[in-house]
Amino acid sequence: MKLNKSAESKAKELIKANQYVKDSDWSEAQPTTEDENGYLERHSWKEYGEWHLGLHEDAGKDTKSHYGFPYGDFRRVHHSGLIAIKQRAAQQNYSEVEKAADRLLKLMG
Repeated sequence: MKLNKSAESKAKELIKANQYVKDSDWSEAQPTTEDENGYLERHSWKEYGEWHLGLHEDAGKDTKSHYGFPYGDFRRVHHSGLIAIKQRAAQQNYSEVEKAADRLLKLMG
């Protein structure tokens, strides 16, 4: 698992533009399979990838399995999503992804 630096940059831009949700339940807010498919009908794989802090390098680039650790709902960053990423990345020893989530949480304040 590798850090998706363009996703971290996009999340920073969104946070600086106040496009985030501080109080949400990530299990309710995270995109469903239908949400993901709908987004992909209207956007490129690159744009889809910018909503995920992790990259599975062993999976094909134009597949959902290439992208991991979603942080938002395709409109805004979710504080709860970043917390979930930080916890899961720590459990799986993905330190780059964990540190990126922590940086974004600090930026959110």
